[in-house]
Amino acid sequence: MNLFKPAGVNFSVQYSFVVVIFLISITTLIIYSNTFTSPFHFDDIPNIVDDNKIRDLSNFLDFTGTRYIGDLTFALNYHLGRLNVFGYHLVNTAIHILNGILVWWLVVLTLRVPMIERFGLDANIKGFIAMASSMIFTVHPIQTQAVTYIVQRYTSLAAFFYLLSIVLFVRWRLSSSGDTRVFFYLFSILSAVLAMKTKEISFTLPFVILLCEYSFFRERRKIPYHLIPILLTLVIIPVTLIGLDKPIGDMLGELRAVSQETEKISRGDYLLTQFRVIVTYIRLLFLPVNQNLDYDYPIYYSLFTPGVFLSFLFLLSVSCLAIWFIVRSRRYGNAYLLLSSFGILWFIITLSVESSLIPIKDVIFEHRLYLPGVGLAMAFSSAVAWGIEYTRKRLSLNFSSILVIILIILILPLSVATYHRNQVWKDEVALWTDVVKKSPDKARGYDNLGVAYYQQGQINEAIKEYKTAIRLDPNSHDAHYDLAVAYNKQGRLDDAVEEFNAALRLKPNIAEIHYNLGLVYSRHGRIDEAIKAYTEALRLKPDHAGIHHDLGVAHARQGRIREAIGEFKTAVRLKPDFAEARNNLALLYKVLQKQ
Repeated sequence: MNLFKPAGVNFSVQYSFVVVIFLISITTLIIYSNTFTSPFHFDDIPNIVDDNKIRDLSNFLDFTGTRYIGDLTFALNYHLGRLNVFGYHLVNTAIHILNGILVWWLVVLTLRVPMIERFGLDANIKGFIAMASSMIFTVHPIQTQAVTYIVQRYTSLAAFFYLLSIVLFVRWRLSSSGDTRVFFYLFSILSAVLAMKTKEISFTLPFVILLCEYSFFRERRKIPYHLIPILLTLVIIPVTLIGLDKPIGDMLGELRAVSQETEKISRGDYLLTQFRVIVTYIRLLFLPVNQNLDYDYPIYYSLFTPGVFLSFLFLLSVSCLAIWFIVRSRRYGNAYLLLSSFGILWFIITLSVESSLIPIKDVIFEHRLYLPGVGLAMAFSSAVAWGIEYTRKRLSLNFSSILVIILIILILPLSVATYHRNQVWKDEVALWTDVVKKSPDKARGYDNLGVAYYQQGQINEAIKEYKTAIRLDPNSHDAHYDLAVAYNKQGRLDDAVEEFNAALRLKPNIAEIHYNLGLVYSRHGRIDEAIKAYTEALRLKPDHAGIHHDLGVAHARQGRIREAIGEFKTAVRLKPDFAEARNNLALLYKVLQKQ
């Protein structure tokens, strides 16, 4: 069984599969070579560093969770190298390399479907489209957030299974023998299931396969029964999110709730904002300048805001033209137009989960372009090839040399930009300094920059950034909390108490704030207030061993030995390797023996 039969594309040199692997791999390793020591950032902390689930592989004996596969890979990373970032970056880069290869393979296979073959494209042009699509996708600086930002493995890994499913589907449609057809078809469905269990963006996969079917394979009006199993994978994500053990009314209500990450933005306002966001995404793909981890993007509330309305008209026009061009090109024969239109619709469909009616707290993030970028890379490469073919017919040029030169012109600047963009991820201070420079009116960047300074021991600089964050957003409980921690570090206990209380007024149900307030009261010698704060923290988080321990210390300081022993025993039960709690427990037992 020859999986890579279509590798015989002739573009200046014979592009075998091995050559493609080498070019994509070596280029990717070079442009991401400065990321392998980049630390954990932002959402990496709660999802990897502080996530106890990934520390025990036995937690993955079931198949629950919409991001099960991604979480499992993080658990394997932890099992093999604990929190050594090199291993995490190595896996992320390897996934990106595989995705680049899959993009090449998808385009090569697509160029072999009878619908395209009958157009009689030159072999060199086919090779150019495949290599340009793959390399643009691989080296584009917009992909850095999905590759260098470790937690966004969810995105790149989901894209891997997504692309693999489509590649295997197209390979199945091109196969003739029975055994191999069954192999490709079944593994296409399996890959679709794995994609659905990696990240919710995979919900669009059956629709892209449907688009592929009708763009390249539908010659007659027949019901595509072979698509039914793939379409059935659509139920995986909703069922995983809400379960099947509830009445239908409750299930529908829960589905509506989980499909709205934030209530601060209505579905209508989010959709209006996404018209502008998608245009920004397109600009970033064609002109990747001023990239930013944390955009300060406005929310729009009216369709008739000029920017929103013009964006809506632009996107509607592009979508309608793409559909019309697919119909026209299938009928009258223009492979370039067919491929470009397919790529544009791919872009729109794959963006639809995160850029439509499902409100997400952050309206724009660059990693959301990872999978949609495949479509625009295909569309752009096909359009460039069309222009080259048009020019060749009118000028006497060395065709192969021109293709190589144009490919280098496309790839080299993007590669340099990617390497340069990755420098920003070298440490937390560099990353958040870049953010506040580009989002100077957004509080979160200053707060996170303060945290970065605090971790480096630069407390005064941290306090300065926290105060800026509070000035920009007085309701930022995170900034008040972080400022309190910094004050506590400097021994400014009264200021720390004031800021902790300010944070609690904004978010009264966060155990960590109550706990740290209790620690400050304890340092003040205000033990009754410390006990009250610890008790409230335990009400919110009863399984926190550290809080039980410190409450035990507070009881011991007031002579309540038995209450202290009870807290120390609970701390040891929750955390058997808690040496300090065991030691204090032993000391108190000795005290009891002397009484």
